[in-house]
Amino acid sequence: MTPKHFFDTNILLYSISTDPKELDKRRRAIELLELDGGAISIQVVQEFYVQATRPSKSGAATHSEALKLITGWTRFPIQEMTMTIFTSALEIKKRFEFSYWDSAVIAAARELGCKTLYSEDMSHGQRVSGVLIVNPFL
Repeated sequence: MTPKHFFDTNILLYSISTDPKELDKRRRAIELLELDGGAISIQVVQEFYVQATRPSKSGAATHSEALKLITGWTRFPIQEMTMTIFTSALEIKKRFEFSYWDSAVIAAARELGCKTLYSEDMSHGQRVSGVLIVNPFL
């Protein structure tokens, strides 16, 4: 089954947020992660781990907690970083002027055949290479 939607790192991070100001975002992120047809990339998993366990983060996850979450998310298709993804990301970066990292997320979503990319950090409503960027927190 081809995944329908792709989750950016911020969706994973909000799903575990303990900040009372982010309660609505946490609830929405959990709703999204419970949908059928989701996907992520190895880049998203790496970024999640680094940000979730960052020692300066209030309420940082331990290594074991982060690993348990990541293991649970292996139920999603996970796009590996390949030369094809890298080259595609560079093309997206040049054409749309996104950061390399955002371009790599879009390239991974496209490679998996996802039609929607849920992200708080990119241009809501913009279609890039066949992938619609949606900020689910608006």
